[in-house]
Amino acid sequence: MKNRNPMPSKQIEIQTILSLDLSPELKWQKLSQLLDQSVPFETHRDLYQQLSKQSKAPELFAAYVPTRSQIEQSNLHKAGGYDRLYEESINSPETYWLNRLKDLGISPKSPYLKVQSGSPENPLWFDGMTLNIAWSCFEGRDLQRLAIKWRKEQDSQIQTMTLGDLKTHSIKVSLALKAMGLQAGDAWAIDMPMTEKSVYLYLGIILAGGVVVSIADSFASNEIQTRLEIANAKGVFTQDLIIRGGKRLALYEKVVQAKAQKIIVLSAEDQISVPLRQEDLSFDAFLGLIASDLDSQLIDQINRFVPDFVPIQTTMNILFSSGTTGTPKAIPWTHLTPIKAAADGWAHQDIQPNQVVAWPTNLGWMMGPWLIFATLLNNACIALYEGNPGSKSFLTFVQDAHVEMLGIVPSLVKSWRALNGFDGLCLDRLRAFSSTGEASAPDDYFWLMSQVGYRPVIEYCGGTEIGGGYITGTLVQPQIPSTFSTPAFGTKFYLLDDQGHCDSHVGEIALVAPILGSSQTLLNANHHQIYFEGMPKGAQGEILRRHGDQIAHLGNGYYRAQGRVDDAMNLGGIKVSSAEIER
Repeated sequence: MKNRNPMPSKQIEIQTILSLDLSPELKWQKLSQLLDQSVPFETHRDLYQQLSKQSKAPELFAAYVPTRSQIEQSNLHKAGGYDRLYEESINSPETYWLNRLKDLGISPKSPYLKVQSGSPENPLWFDGMTLNIAWSCFEGRDLQRLAIKWRKEQDSQIQTMTLGDLKTHSIKVSLALKAMGLQAGDAWAIDMPMTEKSVYLYLGIILAGGVVVSIADSFASNEIQTRLEIANAKGVFTQDLIIRGGKRLALYEKVVQAKAQKIIVLSAEDQISVPLRQEDLSFDAFLGLIASDLDSQLIDQINRFVPDFVPIQTTMNILFSSGTTGTPKAIPWTHLTPIKAAADGWAHQDIQPNQVVAWPTNLGWMMGPWLIFATLLNNACIALYEGNPGSKSFLTFVQDAHVEMLGIVPSLVKSWRALNGFDGLCLDRLRAFSSTGEASAPDDYFWLMSQVGYRPVIEYCGGTEIGGGYITGTLVQPQIPSTFSTPAFGTKFYLLDDQGHCDSHVGEIALVAPILGSSQTLLNANHHQIYFEGMPKGAQGEILRRHGDQIAHLGNGYYRAQGRVDDAMNLGGIKVSSAEIER
């Protein structure tokens, strides 16, 4: 960080605000609107710390406080306000979730008997409903609006795709898969970077009634093979190679070594750069299984296309836990799960129509499918960058693509801070960040907020088996760096102490079942044993679900992550978590 001094006029304004007879909170609100990159970060931090110490609760001193305008423009305010909606999501889930279906534009193809029935451990949501959640991304929506913006690391131009073009590409994939003989429930893997092509491959498999097997492009061949075998994948979509940071990294070769049955290969450049096995196909040859683009018969097929409509409890995606401590858990997502993801995006990230949403991720991790559904079902636009998201060029893409909600992980923020990544950029369109993946460092996140006019960071913690978050924040509440301000809508939890009591202020999270969209089965493990066996009852007799995170309640509805319970270790008689070690 350059050692810059505030302009004399700004110094005077800062001192004037500090001298006012106002509470520390109101002084900070005024200062946060004044401070910018012309003021050294150390000055930002010193002022924030000085005022927080003067407050009644320094640990609860917010860096972001929403204005009346920000609150009034939010989805939550327009639908009735945070307090009323959260209460409704817990006490009247039928009303809450029916309203979210309307907000998300999801129209089922058959009536259902009840929003929620069955036991807490094995709930039945929307019993009798049939739909295709990929088709819900297109049905009844404006096909002329932008659905995806993207740029490759080596390019300067941003490319775009309308929702109508995305629909056409997705249908072609679906038709070609059926021409290959895909049957309902067949699993096809995707192992490639998060690109516009991987989006329509993902949606196309689901439209055809298939099941996507999500595999991260960073995995070694043995990790790929394990996932293909667990899911019984019939084939894999991948690229010949990955181009990143000027390097050309083999990808098709790894999938071959993983003994995939059949591979459909896309090119990272103009044409495929590696020889293919006899049983494999280029993507062009795969599409050649149906008529050419100019064939009137194909156009008619696309126009008359009807997706595979299935009961909402049908699996459409298999994702995996990280597998760092053993065989990864295979977690099925049903057509219901994306409703949880998209409803979280509506309520917590405040994704609104035609806004641009970026989140550096991959289909191998839950945030890849989350990004697709949370963006498209909220009628917004996905922004994808094919390259290193820790670089200055990624932040330039965020600026050029007019990104309004930017997803992050703590390691990215550390990278941007090290290279002074925001210098010289104008991110006026950015409304909020959202962070997931690991516990964040408050100083890094305060730095991040200081670079963009104190936009909020919505911490978002959940898991693949939840389909979204269980604890997070909102744009209508004050936000404290590296802190959560609310349970996710539709979610209630307790903190368990070492004896399993539910009245702890620091302890293991125990989720109150049921939660819409959360897993009910695992392909390769005993679901009951992992999530429910041995759990105590809630304070009101509720069935509790194990999750494994350790959380501290700071008071006044705010929480801070303490890492994973299973990451904790005993050092000299003191229980220390991974988050504490990192700090």
